[in-house]
Amino acid sequence: METRFQILNGQRFHIRRWGSSDLPPLLMLHGFPEYGGAWADLAPHLASHFHCIAPDQRGYGQSWAPEGVGQYATSELVSDMIALVEGLDTPISVLGHDWGAAVAYGLAMFRPDLVGRLIIANGVHPVPFQRAMASGGPQSAASQYINALRAPDAATHFAANNFTRLESFFRHGMGLDWLSDARMEDYRTEWARPGRLNAMLNWYRASPLVVAKPGEPCTDLPRLPVERLMVRCPHLLLWGSDDKALLPEATDGLEDFAPDLTRVDIPGTDHWLHHQKPEAMAQAIIEWTDG
Repeated sequence: METRFQILNGQRFHIRRWGSSDLPPLLMLHGFPEYGGAWADLAPHLASHFHCIAPDQRGYGQSWAPEGVGQYATSELVSDMIALVEGLDTPISVLGHDWGAAVAYGLAMFRPDLVGRLIIANGVHPVPFQRAMASGGPQSAASQYINALRAPDAATHFAANNFTRLESFFRHGMGLDWLSDARMEDYRTEWARPGRLNAMLNWYRASPLVVAKPGEPCTDLPRLPVERLMVRCPHLLLWGSDDKALLPEATDGLEDFAPDLTRVDIPGTDHWLHHQKPEAMAQAIIEWTDG
């Protein structure tokens, strides 16, 4: 692995890379509450096939973390990655997990000229996810934690006692064998950088997605431009079925937005499949790419 800083849209971003720069590029986009280093389990298994590029996204790690909720609208987050991808030989492959999936979908939907293949690992397209969260059913219940993350005092709450509450949130519903004490300290180091935790939480606050109360469906939803939210390139969805935050119903109807969709389950994993079964995940990606 090598690291460097790169200027994107006039701001400084921290980027990790694995594999020869002569290989096809694979942009790897992390989610909450991780950072670019979260791909260190998976990337070595892909580095013989791809030049893996893993930025700390806006507000995370050592990258630019502006103040203000509006700075974390999806359009702003996608614009950072457009600036990064435009410096590469395009179209490229893009891999997104969790919130990184939202940015990956944004790239594929709004700049299809830049994305040749889209890989999502336990992440969701905005339309099926909004429908599931608005239904008042199981996904609505599973998504109630979003309200706590959007609260004005969330950064203070989750940072208390050396991030004890954020660690508990992070550990909820995951296999713990990969999360050693040493790795947990690495996460705390990134969370403790000035302004970072509040910036990370601003991703949730800036999202227009509505979370219904369990048993109380929402019908007055913001209109999503469905006709513009198509994924035209080949799309691989990797899924850990034991995920407690994102349920299978959050991907119902995805085929309507991704006509060239392949679904692959990674047995024995939950939301953190890239840590739990990186070899199996890499094999699925390589087989799909080579197929």
